[in-house]
Amino acid sequence: MSLPRLVIAAPATGQGKTTVATGLMAALRGRDLVVSGHKVGPDYIDPGYHALATGRPGRNLDPHLVGEERVAPLLLHGARDADVAVIEGVMGLHDGRLGTDGFASTAHVARLTRTPVVLVVDIARMSRSAGAVVAGMASYDPTIEVVGVVLNRAGSARNVAEVTRSLRVPVFGVVPRDASLTTPSRHLGLVPASERDGAAALVARLGEQIGRHVDLDALLAVARAAPELDVAPWDPAAEVRRVAGEAPVVAVAAGRAFTFAYAETEELLVAAGCRIVRFDPLLDPALPAGTRALLLGGGFPEVHVQELAGNGPLLAQVRDAVRAGLPTVAECAGLLYLLEALDDTPMAGVVGTSAAMAERLTLRYPVARAAGDNLLTRAGETVHGHEFHRTTLNRPARGCPPAWDIDGELIGVATPTLHASYLHLHWAGAPQLAQRFAEAAAAADPVPTAAVTAPSSVGESRPDPTPTEPLHHHGDREVGPGLLDFAVNVHPEPRPAWLESALAAGIRDSVSYPDPAPARSAIAQLHRRRPEEVLVTAGAAEAFELVARWKQWHHVVVVHPQFTEPHAALERAGHQVSVVPCRAEDGYRLDPDAVPDDADLVVLGNPTNPTGVLHPAADILRLRRPKRVVVVDEAFMDTVAGERESLAHDRRRGLLVIRSLTKHWSIPGIRAGYLLGNERSVAGLAARQIPWSVSTPAIHAAIACTTPAAVAEAARRTARITGWRQSLVEGLSARGIEVLGSESSFVLARLGLGTREALRERGIAVRRADTFPGLAGEWVRIAVRPPETCAVLLTALDALGVGS
Repeated sequence: MSLPRLVIAAPATGQGKTTVATGLMAALRGRDLVVSGHKVGPDYIDPGYHALATGRPGRNLDPHLVGEERVAPLLLHGARDADVAVIEGVMGLHDGRLGTDGFASTAHVARLTRTPVVLVVDIARMSRSAGAVVAGMASYDPTIEVVGVVLNRAGSARNVAEVTRSLRVPVFGVVPRDASLTTPSRHLGLVPASERDGAAALVARLGEQIGRHVDLDALLAVARAAPELDVAPWDPAAEVRRVAGEAPVVAVAAGRAFTFAYAETEELLVAAGCRIVRFDPLLDPALPAGTRALLLGGGFPEVHVQELAGNGPLLAQVRDAVRAGLPTVAECAGLLYLLEALDDTPMAGVVGTSAAMAERLTLRYPVARAAGDNLLTRAGETVHGHEFHRTTLNRPARGCPPAWDIDGELIGVATPTLHASYLHLHWAGAPQLAQRFAEAAAAADPVPTAAVTAPSSVGESRPDPTPTEPLHHHGDREVGPGLLDFAVNVHPEPRPAWLESALAAGIRDSVSYPDPAPARSAIAQLHRRRPEEVLVTAGAAEAFELVARWKQWHHVVVVHPQFTEPHAALERAGHQVSVVPCRAEDGYRLDPDAVPDDADLVVLGNPTNPTGVLHPAADILRLRRPKRVVVVDEAFMDTVAGERESLAHDRRRGLLVIRSLTKHWSIPGIRAGYLLGNERSVAGLAARQIPWSVSTPAIHAAIACTTPAAVAEAARRTARITGWRQSLVEGLSARGIEVLGSESSFVLARLGLGTREALRERGIAVRRADTFPGLAGEWVRIAVRPPETCAVLLTALDALGVGS
């Protein structure tokens, strides 16, 4: 078969193969070509970037894992219908499995696939010696065709000219240094693309950079000159048999904690008659409906361990289902998820041991022998796998036979329904594993739907808290271990990578006293105001305290129901507070005429917590009077599409707007917010601020949250919240439950007396509303969550008979 193709290799690791290969894929796709991306070796992370660049699954080519005879067929299978295939190498061109003379190296794969090689050479610290390196690489193995080079991290034109004169092969491109195009790393290599919110934008920039500095036409000409391959594409349907009956649902862990997977594994299972349904153990409270088998692949549970542990309902369901015989395969991260604990944090508790991060990385390419008959293997069978982890088990697992014998070392656990170990396998190299797993799934009973609504027994929930001071009762008091959290309005998705980087930088810079000036400037630019009109605060709470202590107010009015903290701060400052209620018959909307004319301070929220009502800006502006200050708490305005009705840009006197970064950006422990007002008011409030009250991490976070990337991500989150809210409201309304018309990340619903407590008994926490002035105990506030999470709440309400 004819397939235009190139191998992107390098003399050593760290030369920029991923940058050039991924950028080349994106640049070629930008020419409306169908591009197929491939990676030499077992690496899972680079194919994730390849997938972003090509719009197709990233594929691996590894002779150790799948056998030499399958490499070229797998290339043709992955590149089916593609115009060109780009294969990224691993390490140095000739570096393979140790002790095997280069087996499974990039050169080995280039030879098996008869593919021309382009070398990426980092010349940041090299001049004429580059010629000697390339000449040696080109002549070392005459069966490998090195057709040219791309010079990476180039500096001066003089040095580039010197390097070029030293070369005996064509130079296809000269890529200049650009620190902004590097990809962040951690203990197992690059941060996976699925964990980086800016990954797509990075790949797009890589494509632009490579397209600008590399001769794409010349590379395409070389790729199209690659010889034909006289093998047939790999076909998963030829490797397995379809199981009889209805397609069994195989639940496959995905999301940010489970990013390691080979596309061929799912293709084999589908060919065997299974239906693949992905779920996210960080967010989803239950396994997919009808689950008859569970596949927990690799990833980074150690990075997300607290979030995984916080999803108590799912952990409990997985524990009960696996113990009851749900066919389950768990590799590396999956093994850790099933342990009793990871870094002292409780996990599912299926496998009787725990694990912790270690000082050294475990990396090996072993041949493993099956220790016995079990779900996947038969005693004595051998497979080729790889291990790549930085955790170790604290002791051998109790009560289960081992899975593998690797040179006399027994690892993992295996039973007729469970197979869990650190070993990663590519099932294309052992398709019998897929066959046995599919047959076990077909014979298994589905996980009972009722298990979804069962209360979690992972940890113990707190007793129902009784508010002693209603104004000081907040949503965090409603949650606890083992409770599915609908009570706290913090955004449930992980923080963006750029925000994590900003927080880390804030920690590093905390060796000196914090300086909020850069944050004031960034926030001012965001809202088209002067820096003197911005006061950076330790969350909205500090802003409320400053307002309360700013003046000797004569008549203070708080419009309720709303967030109780401003009211509490005013009382702490010794003020007597008058309450102006929004009426239920008006949908809890503001009536400006209800506020007494002599009030010199009026405080209200927009959108209002807990109702979610968004008041028209024109109605709020009607509250302005000479010598009156109107404070608008816009803590949730960033959850409103387009931030319509916001007064953050309004510079009229007597108007103060308070904003918070806590909820939308998932940083409640950082306490980051700000106040906007005229210069004189801000100066007066700043004079009462405790020195250095705003931490350096909060300052870094505030700056990061004003960037174009943050604005784009904020809009994306708002769009998701809007969709989630609509789904929740539709579900509640369909059951005859009254719901207020919210515009924010929560809804106020009339569930009836006793329902909140009954939900708590079932492992679900919602926010009581009777601590908000003007609301009764039949109302609850429900934080907006993804539909699959809300389904657990709705199922529980059905079980309780709530609604019509």
